[in-house]
Amino acid sequence: MRSLIDNIIKVEPDKSQYPEDIPSCLVDREAFRDVAKAMKAGKARLVAEWATDETLFARGFGIYACYEKNGEYLIIKAYMPEEDPTFPSLTKKFVSAYRFERQINSLMGVIPVGHPDLRPWIKHEDWPDNAYPLRKSFDASQSITRVRGKYPWITVGGEGCYEIPVGPVHAGIIEPGHFRFSAVGEDVINLEARLGYTHKGIEKRFESLSWEEGARLAGRVSGDTTIAHSLSYCQAVEAISECQPPERALWLRALLLERERIANHLWDLGAIANDVGFAFMLYQMSILKERLMRTNNKLFGHRFMMDRIIPGGVTTDLTQEGGKMILSEMDWLSKEFERLVTIYDRNSSLTERMTGTGILLPDKALELGVVGIVARASGQKMDCRLTCPFPPYDQIIPKMIVLGAGDVYSRAWVRIEETRESIRIIQEILNNLPDGSIAARFNQPPPDRAGIAMVEGWRGEIIYWIQSGLAGGGKINRCMVRDPSSVNWLALEYAILGNIVPDFPVCNKSFNQSYSGCDL
Repeated sequence: MRSLIDNIIKVEPDKSQYPEDIPSCLVDREAFRDVAKAMKAGKARLVAEWATDETLFARGFGIYACYEKNGEYLIIKAYMPEEDPTFPSLTKKFVSAYRFERQINSLMGVIPVGHPDLRPWIKHEDWPDNAYPLRKSFDASQSITRVRGKYPWITVGGEGCYEIPVGPVHAGIIEPGHFRFSAVGEDVINLEARLGYTHKGIEKRFESLSWEEGARLAGRVSGDTTIAHSLSYCQAVEAISECQPPERALWLRALLLERERIANHLWDLGAIANDVGFAFMLYQMSILKERLMRTNNKLFGHRFMMDRIIPGGVTTDLTQEGGKMILSEMDWLSKEFERLVTIYDRNSSLTERMTGTGILLPDKALELGVVGIVARASGQKMDCRLTCPFPPYDQIIPKMIVLGAGDVYSRAWVRIEETRESIRIIQEILNNLPDGSIAARFNQPPPDRAGIAMVEGWRGEIIYWIQSGLAGGGKINRCMVRDPSSVNWLALEYAILGNIVPDFPVCNKSFNQSYSGCDL
């Protein structure tokens, strides 16, 4: 990344960004797109793009972009005057900017000039046009007047082409999202997803909370990923407050993270099989997951281990007896899991239904900037446990599982291999767990600082960028959350093309996106 920085002209280093090993550079507004061009030429990835209201700092609005290449991250920012909140769009350089910028426009009222599609995203069409909830002038305590709005769906014409609307209310117990299929016969020729039905104002809510309360909210951004989200939040806060958690706390955080990964992978493997009619596997994987959840509740006081991670450390220690219980559980789980994997892989009616379905080839995965399970099943080598390691991941090195077919079967098999690897990591953590305290003193962050953190949740890379407010305020000025699903939804829309309509449930489940993690 250093070579790319050297190619950017008129760069001013940003000294308020932490941790210091993630550089941040200030450019003028027009150069924001020029930097994107240089990043694209250098084969960097657009990780996230977001806007800030920094009028309280007398800086107008800010526009930020985070790039990554070979595990190194770079933040580029520019400022816009309050009376002219516009910036040059990055969509012609990076596909992932397409929805980042729609969301920026919808929630902050900052206009990406040159964007091809500024339909509202996350903010629904029945909100007033001038309601921008992430602006400081927006009063979140007041009800919003509802207007009559209509979402202009992308339509596909032609003889024999018809639309199939699915959702937002579904037959299963899942989150609400609307899928609009265009099909000829059973062949899908276009899919457009519509989210925002569970928009909760989370990013706005962070601004009214204390730093400690923010950790609780982060753990509720996406309930099945409570550990990874709260961990990313806490790491960003600890960076700007220069708080260093004790080593034992860091190892316990990794233990919780891997247990969360296993539980979700087990459920997904069962659910993928269930969507092609192999219900047996769902029941068996559910039994394994339930055993883990009960152990979580017994040892950590919560089935999902919610609120166990706080700024400065963790809230719950693990006794020696508890460690032995988990080791015994891992031995049992490994044997049961391998028995089920054999059945999984030898059932031809299951594997044939998954092989060649919902293909996302490596070049398209690279273009779309996908992350996590989806990326690794499509040939992309990325895992924050390796690129942004914290103890014990600097000693217990995770094995990166990368496949190339990019189909449902590959996404399922990545989960299988990662479950095996997480079992190994947990065993090594418990066999080498250091002694000591589980939390350090946490002091309020200084004013006008920004911190960023990257954590590999079970779905993939989670990003939190947090900016502290003015002196004496003691509050969060801005908290940007980028769940893995924010960049992976576009890939699902692409992967289903050329498949038949009945392929969608299993393809969708193999991605298993978070609606809540996007509806912020």
